[in-house]
Amino acid sequence: MKKVTIFTDGSCLGNPGKGGWAAILQYEKKEKELHGGFKHTTNNRMEVLAAVKALEALKSSCEVELYTDSKYLRDAVEKKWLESWQKKNWKTAANKKVKNQDLWEALQLQLERHSIKFLWVRGHSGCLENERCDELARQGASGTNLSEDLGFIDEK
Repeated sequence: MKKVTIFTDGSCLGNPGKGGWAAILQYEKKEKELHGGFKHTTNNRMEVLAAVKALEALKSSCEVELYTDSKYLRDAVEKKWLESWQKKNWKTAANKKVKNQDLWEALQLQLERHSIKFLWVRGHSGCLENERCDELARQGASGTNLSEDLGFIDEK
């Protein structure tokens, strides 16, 4: 199995607001950057979407170390929240509807496809790849002709 390192980040200009996501994929000496943005979304959605988009970009099943500055993303997988939400028919421990179910379902497909370890890195702490992802995610959020985030539900 190929060993790939991925760095991801999400950004939102306002929360909710214009949002962007970014990922850097590293395999051997190759590196690929991905990013995009939406008109109206949330930071948490962009954090999860960054991981989904990065994992979807892999052409075959891989062993992945995925670095994120989102404890929401990391903990959902590593602390088995995602597993629990699914067992409870997408309800939280407080019996509320899980936010971003569409993205968690997309991530679950990737968890079944790849062997993934989610690792937390403190944002804005000097990790070059995390800083680059932050920059790309902000570019995505600042772009023109942004798409609609069809999965976003404004709960206001």
